[in-house]
Amino acid sequence: MKFLTFLTLGVGFAAAERQNPSACFIIGNQQLPKETADITNQIKDRISCNPRRTTLSGVPDVSSGGITFSSINFATSSQTPLQFALSRFATPTPLRNADLATFQKQLDVYLATEAGIRSVGGNLAIKLPKFFLQFQVSRIQTAQGNPPTAPGLQVNHLLEKVLKNAPRESEELKNQVGALARILS
Repeated sequence: MKFLTFLTLGVGFAAAERQNPSACFIIGNQQLPKETADITNQIKDRISCNPRRTTLSGVPDVSSGGITFSSINFATSSQTPLQFALSRFATPTPLRNADLATFQKQLDVYLATEAGIRSVGGNLAIKLPKFFLQFQVSRIQTAQGNPPTAPGLQVNHLLEKVLKNAPRESEELKNQVGALARILS
């Protein structure tokens, strides 16, 4: 019986460790999708939290390399999520001159905030600007000669994710994103 109890506790501990990876932005106890849990484990050491300031769904204001989520929070804008993403996360011409590190930090705070929202079962409107940021990072990496190899991180796949999460956005805005997908240098 002791072995069974130990085994049960061990399995429970492993699940708890996977669910709560000591990330300051995981504030709830909802089960995270595997992809979100994996991302949380990858970014948690690059993220810090300000527990005195909360953002969406009560998630602490997170920061990465000096960029705070509150400073680029789509939900505080009067623009639609896609309008906000297109204007706030615009890339220079030529694309290869974009500051990949800054875009990655912006993406990290969006990924962390989304994970926190998921941990409390909150509203996932954040997915549209988050996918747009992933799309922009993929475009920049491709333009800089280091295209992502994972199928889920490639430009065309992320374009589909952006468009799928933009059902209420105008065709004009969606067409702008489509046009960006063809500019990879």
